[in-house]
Amino acid sequence: MNVILLERVVNLGDLGDEVAVKGGFARNFLIPKGKAVRASKENRAVFEARRAELERVAQERLGEAQGRAAKLQGVVITISAKSGDEGKLYGSVGTHDIAEALAAQGAEVAKSEIRMPNGVIRVVGEYDIDVRLHSDVDVTIKVVVVPE
Repeated sequence: MNVILLERVVNLGDLGDEVAVKGGFARNFLIPKGKAVRASKENRAVFEARRAELERVAQERLGEAQGRAAKLQGVVITISAKSGDEGKLYGSVGTHDIAEALAAQGAEVAKSEIRMPNGVIRVVGEYDIDVRLHSDVDVTIKVVVVPE
């Protein structure tokens, strides 16, 4: 299925690109989230008429994300968790815990913006965690997990 992207999508394309994707990805994610429209003659004309507005909105989102990234630069979060004698946590520290700790420091970050490619944290220590605020804006924060 061919779609026209209404915003930048990582590993897919930029605003205005016409790309071929699987039908389910388009119907279940791109179109309902407003990230794309079906590629048709009418939709191409509508897109070209709205192109300047969409580019302005994209720049505003990028500017907002860069402002949030500046606030998060160099942030260190300390999370205390119950652990055993050898430093293994009884539970784990995940995106929800990190988002709550950031909110307590006054930085609003959605848990979907926190990237943990190695999974949840299960051992006491220091970790560098990536936060993707925008497809072009990533910031690294330090998470320190200490025993209670």
